Amino acid sequence: MSIRYVCRCCGIRIAEFDDARVTEAQLGLDSLTPEERALIITKEPEGDTVVSITCAYCREALDLHPELSLIGNPLQ
Repeated sequence: MSIRYVCRCCGIRIAEFDDARVTEAQLGLDSLTPEERALIITKEPEGDTVVSITCAYCREALDLHPELSLIGNPLQ
């Protein structure tokens, strides 16, 4: 099982950690509110944890074109 960071916009895998070696506390995920956790963290059926964030490329595109944030998957 792992903790995987994936871009919510383009789907690219940003990072992956073996959860046996890295805890949610070490990654700062324990400081999220329950609402934030529900928005960005999902558990896959096989047990992996997926954290949906925005990669640098998509963040730059959204900063330049904020209207893209109105689309569900703007840069897919």
